[in-house]
Amino acid sequence: MQPDLEAPLRPKRKTVWLDYLVQFRWILVVFVVLPISSTMYLLRYLGDVWSESKSFKQRQKEHRQNVEEVIRRLKARDPRKDGLACTARKPWIAVGMRNVDYKRARHFQVDLSAFRNILSIDRERMVARVEPLVDMGQISRVTVPMNLSPAVLPELDDLTVGGLINGYGIEGSSHIYGLFSDTIVSCEIVLADGRLVKATRDNEYSDLFYAIPWSQGTLGLLVAAEIKLITVKEYMRVTYKPVVGNLKELAQAYMDSFAPRDGDQDNPDKVPDFVETLIYSPTEAVCMTGRYASKEEAKGRINSLGWWFKPWFYQHAQAALNKGEFVEYIPTREYYHKHTRSLYWEGKLILPFADQWWFRFLLGWMMPPKISLLKATQGEAIRKYYHDMHVIQDLLIPLYKLGDALEWIHREMEVYPIWLCPHRLFKLPVKTMVYPEPGFELQLRQGDTLEAQMFTDVGIYYAPGPVLRGEEFDGAEAVHRMENWLIENHGFEAQYAVSELTEQNFWRMFDCELYEHCRRKYGAVGTFMSVYYKSKKGRKTEKEVQEAEQAILETPHMEKA
Repeated sequence: MQPDLEAPLRPKRKTVWLDYLVQFRWILVVFVVLPISSTMYLLRYLGDVWSESKSFKQRQKEHRQNVEEVIRRLKARDPRKDGLACTARKPWIAVGMRNVDYKRARHFQVDLSAFRNILSIDRERMVARVEPLVDMGQISRVTVPMNLSPAVLPELDDLTVGGLINGYGIEGSSHIYGLFSDTIVSCEIVLADGRLVKATRDNEYSDLFYAIPWSQGTLGLLVAAEIKLITVKEYMRVTYKPVVGNLKELAQAYMDSFAPRDGDQDNPDKVPDFVETLIYSPTEAVCMTGRYASKEEAKGRINSLGWWFKPWFYQHAQAALNKGEFVEYIPTREYYHKHTRSLYWEGKLILPFADQWWFRFLLGWMMPPKISLLKATQGEAIRKYYHDMHVIQDLLIPLYKLGDALEWIHREMEVYPIWLCPHRLFKLPVKTMVYPEPGFELQLRQGDTLEAQMFTDVGIYYAPGPVLRGEEFDGAEAVHRMENWLIENHGFEAQYAVSELTEQNFWRMFDCELYEHCRRKYGAVGTFMSVYYKSKKGRKTEKEVQEAEQAILETPHMEKA
């Protein structure tokens, strides 16, 4: 390790009772959370089967009725007496890690729980029309047997279409298609006044269409969306390539795995269908690339890693560091959800022995524990403990700055493994909340094209090295410094994570102009909470939220630092 990368020495931390509670939390998880989780997965599956048994005509009829009920409910809200509107979904059900105590500050809830149907699949237009609570496990189960798939299909089964459109969604195909929100063809939104509108890139609601991503449902209620489909094959041909070197060299190897140095980024012969890299230490990584393959190509070299007793994928990939580069074929849907059972590697912290062969064989079929149940059973003290002793963040940064980011993460957090996944950030007709660096097209770097700047997700999900060694670590301060680094380097923080951003810094990181324009134009101010207050850490009182909304009404525009 290079001397300048050495993490600072920290004093030892005194053990507290919460350490023991967290250490033995596996008892609750094994005997309570896992059984309930498996039951919930079964009920959800049966619900999906029931939905799929209905004709598309019946689903669309029910959809229209449910939309009418949402409109009726929203129109019944009295702004003088009722709180700001929000969905009736319980706070602990959300997959994101940030605290959704904002619902305690508002009382007027709109029930969207019935919106979980795939409404149609149009092979001619190559789009699927779906409701917002359709999750990734459901849509891949329906489309992949048809040799179709969403262009971007984020990893975890429980992630929903609505959450990914209004928030953040990425996967190994994002270096071609962008983020999940970039694959949306249209959005159907119920506005604050009860109007139902359909927003597309080029209709009269195009401003709303571009403002919805990252808005966290604060512009209106999403009731349906059309998402782009692509043609896929039965298998993914995956190449595992080990890399050894310093962090800058690991970053360069990752870039070379999908971004041709000659700039021919749109050439399918040079650019793989899927890309992912796992960094296991400051000197070791495995770069993985995937290409769709037919049954005929895959004969004899198939790894069906979807079975519950199989080794966790990140450990399976790590074997390349010892045995060298290798190639295998994985069934496409199993590849899409390869990290789901182990929650990437978070499962190792929750259940330290869950990766062992005996546990996988006996109880692996119940994995993973539902994130919502883990949140519901952790309590306020444990939640704060995780905020201080644990990092779950996705950093979105320009690709060419990856080496600097990896060195910063090592010095400040020392979290491994690190997940790397590239994505295009397109140059759009309007400036959205997340946008490329101004003038990037004048100095194209590796991965860039005239239409899009190549960014990368840097996923850091684990306990930092100092915590594992029993040293003092201030998680909130580390996240605060990370956010400052992102602002200085034109990076963005995924909003599902716990944030330490002040309102001023939030709008230094994200651009507010289009968002605030649409908030006012479509009457969201005074009906829905603003995206900053929805993302803000901690509890929000009714008074605080109402005062913030009133301040926005009285301000000509949001001031940016």
